[in-house]
Amino acid sequence: MALRSGCTAVYVAFYFVFTTLVNFTLVSPVSASANALSLLQPYDFLYYSGVRAYFGGEWGRAAELLEKSVATKELLFRVRRQCYDDCVAAGKEALHKLDSEEGSTWDLWALDWMQQKAECMRFCMGRSVTPAGQLPVSTDIEYEFGSRNPYNFLQVTYYKLGKLQKAASAAHTYFVANPSHLEMRNNIEKYRRMEGVTEEAFQDREIENEKHWALYDSAVQHEASSDWAQAAEKWKACVNETLRQTDECRVQCEVAFQRLPEDRGVDTVDGAYEKAADLSLSLLSCRQDCVTQIATRPGRISAQEDFLPSQLEHLHIAQFKAGDISGAVQTLRSLLLFYPSDKDSLDNLQLYSETLGGDTESQGLQPAQEIVRYVSRSLQEKKLLYFGMENLDFSFIDPDLWTPEDVVPESLRETWRAEKEKMNDKFKAGEQQEDVDDSGFFAGGAVPQVGVTIAMDDVVLNGTNRVVLDGVMTEKECGKILQLAAAAASAGDGYRGRRSPHTPHETFEGLTVLRAVKLAQDGMVNQSDAKLLHELGERVRVLLHSYFRSPSGLFISFTHLVCRSAIAGDQEGRLDLSHPVHVDNCLLEPETKHCWKEPPAFVHRDLSAILYLNDNFDGGELFFTNRDAKTITARVKPSCGRLVGFSSGPVNPHGVTAVTSGRRCALALWFTKEKLYRDMEREEAENIWAADGQSVVKKDKEEGEGSAARNARSQAPKERGRGRGTVTGGRDEL
Repeated sequence: MALRSGCTAVYVAFYFVFTTLVNFTLVSPVSASANALSLLQPYDFLYYSGVRAYFGGEWGRAAELLEKSVATKELLFRVRRQCYDDCVAAGKEALHKLDSEEGSTWDLWALDWMQQKAECMRFCMGRSVTPAGQLPVSTDIEYEFGSRNPYNFLQVTYYKLGKLQKAASAAHTYFVANPSHLEMRNNIEKYRRMEGVTEEAFQDREIENEKHWALYDSAVQHEASSDWAQAAEKWKACVNETLRQTDECRVQCEVAFQRLPEDRGVDTVDGAYEKAADLSLSLLSCRQDCVTQIATRPGRISAQEDFLPSQLEHLHIAQFKAGDISGAVQTLRSLLLFYPSDKDSLDNLQLYSETLGGDTESQGLQPAQEIVRYVSRSLQEKKLLYFGMENLDFSFIDPDLWTPEDVVPESLRETWRAEKEKMNDKFKAGEQQEDVDDSGFFAGGAVPQVGVTIAMDDVVLNGTNRVVLDGVMTEKECGKILQLAAAAASAGDGYRGRRSPHTPHETFEGLTVLRAVKLAQDGMVNQSDAKLLHELGERVRVLLHSYFRSPSGLFISFTHLVCRSAIAGDQEGRLDLSHPVHVDNCLLEPETKHCWKEPPAFVHRDLSAILYLNDNFDGGELFFTNRDAKTITARVKPSCGRLVGFSSGPVNPHGVTAVTSGRRCALALWFTKEKLYRDMEREEAENIWAADGQSVVKKDKEEGEGSAARNARSQAPKERGRGRGTVTGGRDEL
């Protein structure tokens, strides 16, 4: 349908009035003859019923209802898609007249077309879905299913029922979207060793909805091994699957129930036009948001910027290196639809043309038609949305970096440029060189403690803001803290009592300063040992504050005495790590080398440290890597009094090798520049001593007196409705 000049406002109001009609008609009662039992029920009701059965210990019923909720959601989406396809032809005759009719009847033909499509959708949906099942679900339910929490419940349910194959499958499916869930990772390791559980169980049950990510990862792997033919094949499949998933998402926007905009208090007939315009713009915004949804990995909050264009860039390079020059030319021309003036792309096109020589047919290849349609449709939608922003006070966030400036009205361009600059900065931040550290720390300062020496610096450790200091503790002090750990450390401390939170081949024990002080009060441990544990935190803070030349105050955020012990007889053939590679204040994504500073990461951490207590064990070395989590850049062997300090951000991914024999003990510490996130347990311990008339070093508190704040560990960013099934109290020990 042609968009008439001068009619944009009318078009926006009418373009999807159809949606308004659908929303009023989809939930009308079905005919009395319909068998209600055969219709799809609300999947949120099924889910809540399954959760209630779960907490009631009705394992069989819980499994049945939870599985039915997952299946019903999938079926609902399929029904919507089928109804959409079936109703595409509805009102075709009216649509033809709408494209050619002049004068006062134009709006009537528009309504005729919309009403016919609405009636078709009402009838089609009513045949398969109950009226309640057609209503929108809450944002909490959207999050539960988006984070795959039904599989978290199913994993436990099937385990209770003794159906281990199904339990393993549910555990794996949940873990794909929650890779930082340490308990689930351990469960999966246990399932692998259980009799009757085969490798076929460890398949992602949601793979059909995330197939583009599986293809993406496969393409990256083939690139890494320089298998360019396979890489090109996978990238092409990834592009096609991304387009298909985007189309599915867009269809759901149009067919799913849309909430009507809030009443602006307009009593005249114009109020209907405003609501129709708002609803149509909301629909267009939903379609545009599909770009973000499809570009967001399971378990992630932030999308991968420029997702489709970046795939095309990978594809044309892989095609060229695989010898498919004609394919590379077509793909590159497709990429130029997004960035028509990109110098690198234009240079590559010239190179490809020269390589082809006299092959004029290949040189004349045009962009892929599906990409042409994608870009053309997206630009038209953006024009309407920006029109709504300028004239109808509509709010829209453009998901794309490639949007050309001429699409944006002049009055909005200054704001648009500022927003685009922010997006570009964010995108570039993920591609910064790995030796760039914006933490504000500058290694190389003085070491103020007598007897402490610099054993390894940035150069030796092959990184940025890293240091190893020796002589921070004496042998006697190491012995006292080891004795304290042996007497008071509790299994799974900080991990809800789980004895093996990081690996099933080791046990984990921990002790906090506050608990040590309380035990000392009760006469369970020596008071002097508890005080030494407290004082060591301040000793490390002073050393690192000086060495890293922090321009602002530095506060202890958390102190944890931790011991990892190898489980005898369970080390043969071991391939895992004592602690997997991670970054302390962001979520590392090795495939893209991005590190997302968002929950559940401890984003307030600025500086990390580990103070070793012994070396009479095998393994347990700290190692640093690049952001790929594979390329090891440095290793540090523990010994009594050795301190490792480093900035907590993405320049310092690190892990711990397996402890294969013995017991490795160390003091893990984190520091923050923000007083809000200081460790309130330390202050509570100091107050206990003060009440008993005992003195204690309190320098890091004196750096900034103020009102009491909550324990820093409770300050990690949280989001509403995200508590169930996620690990929020993990210490993430070094």
